[in-house]
Amino acid sequence: MGISSINSSRSQSLYWNQNMMRSYQRLATGKKINSAADNAAGLAIAQKMLTQSNGYDMGTRNAATSQDMINVAEGSLSTVEDSLQRIRELSIQASNDAIYGADDRAAIQQEIEGLKSSISDAARNTQFNGKNLLDGSMGSSHVASGPDGSGMDINMPNSVLESLGIADYDVTKDFDISVIDNALEKVSSARSGLGASYNRLSYTMNYNSYASLNVTASRSRIEDLDYGKAVSDKQKQDLLQEYRIMMQKKQQTENGRFIQLLKFQS
Repeated sequence: MGISSINSSRSQSLYWNQNMMRSYQRLATGKKINSAADNAAGLAIAQKMLTQSNGYDMGTRNAATSQDMINVAEGSLSTVEDSLQRIRELSIQASNDAIYGADDRAAIQQEIEGLKSSISDAARNTQFNGKNLLDGSMGSSHVASGPDGSGMDINMPNSVLESLGIADYDVTKDFDISVIDNALEKVSSARSGLGASYNRLSYTMNYNSYASLNVTASRSRIEDLDYGKAVSDKQKQDLLQEYRIMMQKKQQTENGRFIQLLKFQS
C-alpha cells in the first residue's frame, strides 16, 4: 500500500472517529449543539433565546413575590379599615347626647384609643422582607417583572394616624365624624390601588409564562436533538463504517496477493 493510500486511510479513520464521537455526545446530552464547532450561528441564537427566557422566568418570580407583598399590606389595611369602622360606630354612639353623658363618652374614648393604637401598630409594624410597608417609608417601589428589568411601580400607602388625620380624634371634645369617613376613604382607595396592582402583576405573569414557553420552544428547535433521526443516522454511520472496514480489508488482501504474484514472477 502506498504512502498516499495510508494517509488517505488515516484521514478517513479520523473523520469517521470524529463523527462517531459527535454522535455519541449528541445522544448522551440530548442536544445537537454541544459546542460552537457544531453550529456557531445556531449556538449564538440559542444563547440569546436562553437569556430572554431566563429573563421572563425571573420576571415572573419577581411579580409573584411582589404579589405576596401586596397580600401582606392589603391584609393589614383590612384590619385598619375594620378598626375605623368600629371607631365610626362608637362616634355615632357618642353623638347621642340624649342618653350618654361625659363619663360615657370618656369610656367610649378609651375604646377608641385602643383602636387607634391597633391602627398605629399595623401601620408601623407591617413588614415584608424587613421593609415597612404602611408607615410611608416605602412609597413607590419598582417591580422588575420584564425580561430586561423593566416593569411597574407599586405605591404603598401611608396609614399612620397622622396621615389618616385621626391622631387627635377625641369624642370627649368637639368632633366631626367626617374625619373618620375621610380616613375610611383613604384606606379603601389604598386597598383598591393595591388590588389593581395585584391584577396587573397577574397579567404580566401570564404573559411572561406564555412568552417564555414560546421562546424556549424556538430554542429547542435549534438546539435540542431529534432522537429518532439521530438514532437512524447513527445506525447508518455504523453500517457505512462496517462497509468501509470490510472494503479496506479486502483491498489489503488484494494488495497482498498482487505483491506475492510479483515476487513469484520475479
